[in-house]
Amino acid sequence: VTGPTGSGKSTTLASMIHQISIDRACHIITIEDPIEYLHPHRRSAVDQREVGSDTASFADGLRSILREDPDVLLVGEMRDLDSIRFALTIAETGHLVFATMHTNDTAQALARIIGVFPAQEQPQVRVQLAAALSGIAYQQLIPRIGGGMVAAHEVLVANGAIRNMLAEGKTNQLRNSLMTGHKDGMVTFERSLSRLVAAGQITYQDAIARSLFPKDVEPAPRPQSRLSA
Repeated sequence: VTGPTGSGKSTTLASMIHQISIDRACHIITIEDPIEYLHPHRRSAVDQREVGSDTASFADGLRSILREDPDVLLVGEMRDLDSIRFALTIAETGHLVFATMHTNDTAQALARIIGVFPAQEQPQVRVQLAAALSGIAYQQLIPRIGGGMVAAHEVLVANGAIRNMLAEGKTNQLRNSLMTGHKDGMVTFERSLSRLVAAGQITYQDAIARSLFPKDVEPAPRPQSRLSA
């Protein structure tokens, strides 16, 4: 899950962990800085660890988790090469890994993951990421008309086309797949914004101000006039 500071990433991940703990009998480990939501044991056992008190860093926490074999792992933030490397290794071995990053869309998240590695490692990392990735969600909180905030999302699903682009280094084509991948559950941020504008939840001005591709945001449809007889 990626997005700017204050976009609700921790809340989104907490809701995912909450649902998994209800639906599945498994072992969940979280590494957070700080712990924001406490998860009681339900069907799953949830072991929450805080950077600074339970582990020195995200990387150190991930290093120890390699020996514990959890079913599900939440990484509060992938900040550096070591934490990204360990998280990718754990995901490669079949574990379900959730994490957050700070980027401006899903494509930038992929570029950040790959770009943090030395150039000579990046071709192999692209192949690893293509095999391990399930999806990326980008989100922002937009002022709601009438008060409060509402979330707009971009969702990238790692289908066959996305995996091939990653492995082959053709990440410049990701947006085209996002725009045509609605059957697989993908949605661009601009489509999400357009839906909120059409529903009267946010203003068109707020929508285009938050978008990297404002020309792709559709204004609210004009109300049809009624001609009197």
